[in-house]
Amino acid sequence: MRALTWHGKRDVRVEEVPDPRIEEPTDAIVRITSTAICGSDLHLYEVLGPFLKPGDVLGHEPMGIVEEVGSGVTRLKPGDRVVVPFNIACGSCWMCDRHLYAQCETTQVTAEGKGAALFGYTSLYGSVPGGQAEYLRVPHAQFGPVKVPETGADERYLYLSDILPTAWQAVKYADTPPGGTLAVFGLGPVGQFCARIGRHLGAGRVIGLDLVPERLEMARRHGIEVLDVAQLDDVPGALIDLVDARGPDAVIDAVGMESHGSTSGRIAQAAAGLLPDKLAQPMIDKVGVDRLVVLKAALKAVRRGGTVSISGVYGGEVDPLPLMEMFDRGVQLRMGQCHVRRWTDEILPLLAGDDDPLGVEDLRTHRLPLGDAPKAYEMFQKKEDGCVKVVLAP
Repeated sequence: MRALTWHGKRDVRVEEVPDPRIEEPTDAIVRITSTAICGSDLHLYEVLGPFLKPGDVLGHEPMGIVEEVGSGVTRLKPGDRVVVPFNIACGSCWMCDRHLYAQCETTQVTAEGKGAALFGYTSLYGSVPGGQAEYLRVPHAQFGPVKVPETGADERYLYLSDILPTAWQAVKYADTPPGGTLAVFGLGPVGQFCARIGRHLGAGRVIGLDLVPERLEMARRHGIEVLDVAQLDDVPGALIDLVDARGPDAVIDAVGMESHGSTSGRIAQAAAGLLPDKLAQPMIDKVGVDRLVVLKAALKAVRRGGTVSISGVYGGEVDPLPLMEMFDRGVQLRMGQCHVRRWTDEILPLLAGDDDPLGVEDLRTHRLPLGDAPKAYEMFQKKEDGCVKVVLAP
C-alpha cells in the first residue's frame, strides 16, 4: 500500500510499504477514505524528529471502511464506516473505567514514561503506524473506532478522530460560566472549533486571537469576535481592557510549543534539532524548552480566579512559568491529551443532522490526494494559499 513516511526534518514521502494485517484478536483493518493533517503533525515535521526513524508512517486523524476484524471484535463488521480516535485505549482498564482514555494502562508507553499509545506519533508514544495511508491496522478495535452513519460527507465525521473532541474537552476544562467570556489563543483547526463550541455550550462572548488573516476571517464567519495579535503591543492588556478591565473568565491556549514570537524558545528547539538523535532525545524529553509566549499571555490575561485550559501540545520539562503571579491571582490550570472516546457520544448527535451547529463543513480549505501530502505539509506549515485544514484522500 501507499503511505506517508518520515525521512527527516521537513522531509516526508509517499512510498510503498507492507499492507497491515491482523496481529491480535482485537485488531481491525480499516481502508482509509479520508485522513487529515493535524497541527501536531507539524511538530513531527520540525521539532520531534529525533523520536522518529526513517520510514515511520505518520498520521492520526483517519476514517474509513472496516475491511477485516479479529476474532475478539464483535461490535464491528466489514463494511462499517468508522472514525478512528488518535489515542489507542482498551476501554476496560482502571484508567479507562474512569474515562481517562489518554492514560490507558493497557497501551501506556511505560518505557518512555508516557500515556496511551498514539497512531503515527514517535517512539515516545509507541511508534504505532499511522493513518496517512491507504490502510490502517487498528489495535483494540473492540473499543476504539466510532461507528458513524453511512451517508454524509467524510468531513461531517472525520474530525471526531482528534480535533473536535480535543476542542470539546478544552472548552469543558475551561469551565466558562454561562454568559461569561471565553478567549481562545490560536485560530488553527482546534482553536476554530474551541471558539464555535464555546458559543454552542453557552459562553456569552467568545474572543479569538490569531495573526493569520484567513483564520481571523473564518472565525468571524461563525460569529466570533477576533483580535489580530500582530496589531497589538500588549496582548494580555488588550484582553483585560476589552473585558470589564478584569479579563476573560476563561482562556484556552490552542497553540502549544511552537508559538510565534518566542525567540529564545525557537533557538533552543532549533539547537536540539541539530544534535544527533541520541543526544537530542534526552535534551528534548528531559530539559526541553517550549515557546511559551502564548501560554504566558493566557495566564496574564485571564481574570483573577479564572481558568486557563491548554489543548496545544507542550513538550518541555524546564519551562519557566510565572508561578508567583499564578498563585496570587488564583489561576486554575487544566490540560492534557484528549480522552477522545469520553466525548464522542456527546458530539456525534450534533453531526448527524442538517443544521451543522459546529460548522464542521466549514473548516477544510484543501482536499488533496495522498500523493500530494509532502506539498500539503509544507503549505500547512507555512500557512500558504489560505491553508487552515488539509484533508488527504488515499
